Amino acid sequence: MASTADGTGTEIAQERRIVTEIPGPKSRALQERRLKAVAQGVGSNLPVYVERAGGGIVEDIDGNALIDFGAGIAVTNVGNADPRVVERAQEQLARFTHTCFMVNPYESYVEVCEALNRVTPGDHEKRSILLNSGAEAVENAVKIARSATGRQSVVVFDHAYHGRTNLTMALTAKNMPYKHGFGPFAGEVYRMPMAYPFRWATGADNCGPEAARQVIDQITKQVGPENVAAVLIEPIQGEGGFIEPGPGFLPAVVEFCRANGIVFIADEVQTGFARTGDMFACEHEGIVPDLITTAKGIAGGLPLAAVTGRAELMDAVHGGGLGGTYGGNPAACAAALASLEAIESGGLVERARAVGETMLGRLHALAAKHDIIGDVRGRGAMVAIELVKGAGDTTPNPEALARVVAHCHSQGLVLLTAGTYGNVIRMLPPLVIGDDLLDEGLSVIEEAFARL
Repeated sequence: MASTADGTGTEIAQERRIVTEIPGPKSRALQERRLKAVAQGVGSNLPVYVERAGGGIVEDIDGNALIDFGAGIAVTNVGNADPRVVERAQEQLARFTHTCFMVNPYESYVEVCEALNRVTPGDHEKRSILLNSGAEAVENAVKIARSATGRQSVVVFDHAYHGRTNLTMALTAKNMPYKHGFGPFAGEVYRMPMAYPFRWATGADNCGPEAARQVIDQITKQVGPENVAAVLIEPIQGEGGFIEPGPGFLPAVVEFCRANGIVFIADEVQTGFARTGDMFACEHEGIVPDLITTAKGIAGGLPLAAVTGRAELMDAVHGGGLGGTYGGNPAACAAALASLEAIESGGLVERARAVGETMLGRLHALAAKHDIIGDVRGRGAMVAIELVKGAGDTTPNPEALARVVAHCHSQGLVLLTAGTYGNVIRMLPPLVIGDDLLDEGLSVIEEAFARL
């Protein structure tokens, strides 16, 4: 039985363990307290309250040990409480907790920016800024693109998710729960078709080129390329259902942007930092974005986000136009440097590919047995299955999804959902998860489908 140390040095056994029903009595009691203290608008995928976590295991306050296929929504790529992350953050906390980089700057902010400029795609001169969240990064990327181009319009896509602030809600496609009742939203946002292979009318083989032609045609006719500041896209859509665009779609869109002076922004908040088997998902087709937004996996669980991009774009904003009180918090910066070290020294890009091969192999075999699995897709440790009514019927099947996920939760597997139609199971295990836990988690999923 393998084990891993959490941030306190305590060993966490890397095994699934169920000692109560899930959620257990202590979690249920704490849930009652929560209902009286926390606003109802804040949801939880699985109301199991966590005591500690490490490797591929989350332990709850009832003593249950759950296999983690969520990684805090692609945040703990290097594992929870990675010892290097904890040590660096603790050292920084002992020195100072905050000065605000805009008041008294500090070296670790500069070091993180230097690291981002090095590891993001492209060998051009770059600049970075540090922020608090993915939504804040996206919002600042749009600000930068508008400032640099003198244009206002922003092009986004069906099934996109970019955040919960006012501007990023406008950029996000799905109404419920992200946008419903929260308008009015920011203007000059134009939505285009997404190259969604599983649901493309003429088939997956035609999806990339046809979708690109449609997007370019609609931008040209409806917006005018000369009015577009930025095209913003997730190289693999996250909340939309782990939609990987049809091959050729992204390169064609990038070429159009280059030809028309449009800033191409890659939203890599969920896909970044080795998650997809590349350091960044856009590298898969050789895409070099003008601006790239990052967060989630950047700092091993501490809140940090960034925009990195071409120097001439980033430097186009007037002094004082970018920033924020907490952006680039020193403890988060220390954690980010440790997290990047863990990714590079631990070979986690290659590990993500191996995780993906295991998951996709098992899930494709599962799909061959169950007609309600309409599609299996993903890259690296970012994998999803889309559930439908049956063979040849692409009608979404959220009812089956609810039953599968409920069974997995009851059996000690943390599993997430996604998709515009609420019918996608998404899997985001920590990249450091052991092969035995990975296999066991997949077996729980297979058992859930067998029970259907």
